[in-house]
Amino acid sequence: MSGQQDGIVAVVGGGVIGMSAAWRLAVAGCRVRLIDPDPGFGGASWVAGGMLAPIAEAWPGEEPLLELGAASLHRWPDFAERLGRDSGKPPGLRDEGTLVVAADSADRAELDTLADHLASLGRTVTRHTSRRLRGLEPSLGPGVRGGLEVPGDLAVDNRITLEALRAAAESAGVEFVRAAARGVRSGVVELADSTGADSAVHCDVVVIATGAHAEELHPALRGAIRPVKGEILRLRSRATSIPPPRRTIRGPVHGRQVYLVPRADGIVIGATQYEAGFDTEVTVGGVRNLLADAERFVPGIAEYALVESTAGLRPSTEDNLPLLGWVAPGVVAATGHHRNGFLLAPVTAEAVVGLVCGSALPAEAKAADPSRLGGQQCTS
Repeated sequence: MSGQQDGIVAVVGGGVIGMSAAWRLAVAGCRVRLIDPDPGFGGASWVAGGMLAPIAEAWPGEEPLLELGAASLHRWPDFAERLGRDSGKPPGLRDEGTLVVAADSADRAELDTLADHLASLGRTVTRHTSRRLRGLEPSLGPGVRGGLEVPGDLAVDNRITLEALRAAAESAGVEFVRAAARGVRSGVVELADSTGADSAVHCDVVVIATGAHAEELHPALRGAIRPVKGEILRLRSRATSIPPPRRTIRGPVHGRQVYLVPRADGIVIGATQYEAGFDTEVTVGGVRNLLADAERFVPGIAEYALVESTAGLRPSTEDNLPLLGWVAPGVVAATGHHRNGFLLAPVTAEAVVGLVCGSALPAEAKAADPSRLGGQQCTS
């Protein structure tokens, strides 16, 4: 379909990646059918914290992921402006930045490693004393010993963004097929409806944008993606509680990463990380660790109401880079985004449009070609 914008494209998956790709493909002139039982609800996108933080999450050995994330972060303001215009809904973007903090000397050493690594790549962050950090965010507790300010990071309210994406896709003419896919081959998406009867969607190109179950849809993805469980808590502020922080607060506590992302009415706390297969039950230990670690940074959350505890499955690859590219004739993969689905949505959507329509591919996306995992490179 390279160079054409009038064929049928089936996008399998109604999370942030699938709906972003479907919306942008429809705007580019494609006839798009998005296949998902309940687009925008459930799955990793519904559970996500919504951080857009490639700098704060950088780590030695993941330089291609940092470059891809930074390229997508740069696209987010324009992406959000277009999304708001096309959907008629606010996209939920926040630009206050991130504070990466530590509560003891060992965790502070980890932040020093991060700052030194970023400096070696020409990316700088500002180191702050605990006193300066509390001047920026008064909600921080006395146990915070120091940290880093990352002013360029962004965040979104994931559920508001999903609502906007669904509205933008509908406005652009995307047809929603509310069914589960059970298999993909060139030109065909095999479906199973709620009664178990089989049906199919025929198309010119299939874009696989499901999450942790993507490997079940096509042989080329088997063994390439695994589920990584993450638990999320949602807290609502009460009349007696302090206001939520303006910035995202994150950092290690005894080596465990925890983050607090502000919302209009409270805070989202996440996220545990387990290799637990497809288990999505919330555990007592996960809730206990998240609350204890978050309270060490922001003691005032003790006065908040705990209104939701949820677990989701991050679709992960062995190098944490997504799979963006052809995996068979007529089949594009746009999956495996691990914890970065919202962050990478703009650059992924641009890459999918480039692959399907034959336009330029973002240079940073080439590192995410599925052929890097040992398969043969496919060009269409």
